[in-house]
Amino acid sequence: MDRVGRWERALDAAGVREAGLRADYARQRQQMARYRREAALAAELLLPARMVPHVIAAAAFMHRTDTLLDSGPLAARRAASARWQRRVTDGLAAGRTDDPELRPLLNSVDAHPVLRDRVLDFLAATAADLDFTGFATEEDYQAYVDGYSLPGFMVVAGLIGPDGDQRDYRAACRTFIDGSQRLDFVNDLAEDLADGRLTVPERTLEEHGVTRADLEQGRDLPAVRALLTALLDRADRTLAEGRAVVDRVPPAHRPMVRCIVGVEELTSAAARADLGALLRRSASPAKPAALRLLAREYLRARRLRG
Repeated sequence: MDRVGRWERALDAAGVREAGLRADYARQRQQMARYRREAALAAELLLPARMVPHVIAAAAFMHRTDTLLDSGPLAARRAASARWQRRVTDGLAAGRTDDPELRPLLNSVDAHPVLRDRVLDFLAATAADLDFTGFATEEDYQAYVDGYSLPGFMVVAGLIGPDGDQRDYRAACRTFIDGSQRLDFVNDLAEDLADGRLTVPERTLEEHGVTRADLEQGRDLPAVRALLTALLDRADRTLAEGRAVVDRVPPAHRPMVRCIVGVEELTSAAARADLGALLRRSASPAKPAALRLLAREYLRARRLRG
């Protein structure tokens, strides 16, 4: 079946019948395909069809919120974020909206009520990113994970988690996103520094004898490599512990979660392959390895569906 046919069946399976709403979901799918093509494809191939449109809507909300937090001067970002927050909360309160950007989200909240609180939690957490100026200590980093990274991750993760009590699952997600966020900060070091953001705790720099100027000027020094290696080592250890999240989701969702974890592991391996390059650009998983991972999980997903 081609991707168009698969998508139409996914909308049917999710109960999205009204033509205008189907078009709204389709636009968000196209947007996701532009900024996270691999993730969009993985969701369509690995998740049960009934879940795909709802995951797309949650991911589109995440992307829209992140874009507003990251684009332009701080004052403009604050104003745009506040307007967006009002639009979302007003729509949730009313249970309806004429905004095509929000119609899929509200429909998905109706279908999966757990999503409502995850959306509100993330909106409440946006100040942590707007106010971010860097970390003095590891404790500051951990507070950021609790205050921003985890609420953001749970927008989509809550959808694919277990029904009912998700406390144990959320704890596993907390471990995973700690490793994932740490890896992301190392991998995006050059981009973040170019935007004036230093995401390595100052105390960690001091412990390794590295200065901010060393990183900003791309000095490929032994101490810098030791720092990057130590950061990746800690990310890898935490991601390994975070693999426990796979066993805490329903069996039908495990191929997707294994793929998410696997991509992080491949990204870390790519970063390690050329540490000096991280001072200039981000690393990406090797395409053959990523395709093998996707193919392996696709076969598992097909077996689960019979």
